[in-house]
Order: sequence, then C-alpha cells, then structure tokens
Amino acid sequence: MAEIGAALAVMTTTDSAELAERLAAGAVERRLAACAQISAPVTSCYRWEGEIRTDREWQVLLKTTDERFGDLERYLKEAHSYDLPEIIAFPVVRGSADYLRWVSAETTAPAG
Repeated sequence: MAEIGAALAVMTTTDSAELAERLAAGAVERRLAACAQISAPVTSCYRWEGEIRTDREWQVLLKTTDERFGDLERYLKEAHSYDLPEIIAFPVVRGSADYLRWVSAETTAPAG
C-alpha cells in the first residue's frame, strides 16, 4: 500500500467546459492528480488590467500530493489559455486514510 503523503486540493478556473475537461483529463493521465471535479459555471468578478470584469468560468478541483504540486502547476500553466491562471492549493487537513493512500498511489509514477 502507498505511503500517505501530504494531500492537496488544487483549484483553477477556465472560460470553457471543454478546456476544464482537457485540463482535468490531462492532469489525471499524467498522474499529476488522482482525480478532478469540474463545477457548473460560476460567476467570477475581478479586476483585470484596470477594469472590473464579471465572467462565467468553470472551476476545476484537482486532488494531488505536495510532492506533485510543482509538476501540476507547470502543466496547468503550459496547458491553460489564461495569461495568469488561478492556481491555488489547499492542504487537506483530514481525510479518509484509504482515500488519501489512493491519491498518493495515483499520483506516483509507475516504476520502470
């Protein structure tokens, strides 16, 4: 059974459901995240380049480990359409040991 590492929930947003799905699938395929959930559209209000904007976005919540965060961050920056994508990580303070072992195992590259 995999060792339990420090688990993280990492969030990003994007302007389309299609890109959200590509980011989620790409992270799981590369073992950068064990799983990802894509939320229904949310309304984001923010200041960008001096103006207040309100846009529809999709949130992607990815489950990973602290050890894989750097690689996940690099992937999201490369694959994202935004100049400055939101990439924020929240520590998982508590969780099911079985689930956290699964996250750790799924984000560990296979030997060989």
